[in-house]
Amino acid sequence: MAAPIKSPPAARRFIDALQPGEQIADQVFLIHKKDLRTTTNGGLYIHLVLADRTGQLLGRVWSATQQQYDSIPEGGFLRIRGRTESYKGALQFIVDGMRPAAPGEYDLGDFIPRTPYDVDEMWERVLAILRTIKNPHLLALIKAFVKDEGIVASFKKAPAAVANHHAYVGGLLEHTLSLLDLATRIFGKSDEKESHYPFVSRDLILAGIFLHDIGKTVELTYDTNFTYTSGGQLVGHIAQAAVWIDRKAAEVEEDTGKPFPEDIQQVLTHIILSHHGQYEFGSPKLPACPEAIAIHYLDNIDAKLNMAATAIREARNSESDWTEWVKALETRIYKKDVMGIRREA
Repeated sequence: MAAPIKSPPAARRFIDALQPGEQIADQVFLIHKKDLRTTTNGGLYIHLVLADRTGQLLGRVWSATQQQYDSIPEGGFLRIRGRTESYKGALQFIVDGMRPAAPGEYDLGDFIPRTPYDVDEMWERVLAILRTIKNPHLLALIKAFVKDEGIVASFKKAPAAVANHHAYVGGLLEHTLSLLDLATRIFGKSDEKESHYPFVSRDLILAGIFLHDIGKTVELTYDTNFTYTSGGQLVGHIAQAAVWIDRKAAEVEEDTGKPFPEDIQQVLTHIILSHHGQYEFGSPKLPACPEAIAIHYLDNIDAKLNMAATAIREARNSESDWTEWVKALETRIYKKDVMGIRREA
């Protein structure tokens, strides 16, 4: 049974640097998840998902008690000691001692991963691309969102997901900018005349990309770890964005004294409602116009390549040509650099 820890915290060791067979005297981890489970012989053990800014690690507490389980702060910080070992090819941490970490015993920056890019610079690039929208109604709608200081402040900080892709502070902004950059390469930097697909509305593409995940600014919380808010669980980012579009369109009508075109609003809302592409992935509708189809696949490309890049960067075995199993991609990633392009960068 794990014993309590009373000594001062040890020097920080990050998850991506841990190897099997290490004795860890004392470390603070963020508890992403905890479960109290039963062994085959009827005993109790605690299944933990430990996290820091470099990744996640499976933890186990053998011969556990209900009291120990209750003392573990899910979504909070735990000081633990124990040992690392390999289990079915993956690293896990066997906990021998633990207690909740007190404020001042950890640096929050060690636990919340952040985009490596400059947030303000990315935001200015997003604005520069959005300013090239020609349709006055869509441009006015985007301006209504951009002048909303609360949405913008959260947009700059929010992750794009709890896990899988761009799951770090600033990830939503990074993901959105990446999609906007992709869109300008395919649909033109300034107008449809430069587009590879001139029958697709560049303005709807840019507006749809900017708004497709904007609801994640209130769907997700990211103060100590990445999880869903109550509103995120009850409403979700897709429905939230659709509600906001309706409200902002009404604001534009009030400011201009002119009705917002219903057909434009309906198509833009459809893009949001269908961007996950399949009912089982949370889309209330399937993509049914060229712009919705394009945004769904651009979104999918950027998300999946970010997952692959993350798996390569965080791969534990530098000697292997393959990463660990990536659940969201349902495969391991072949990471051998055969073309000299520095896959790990």
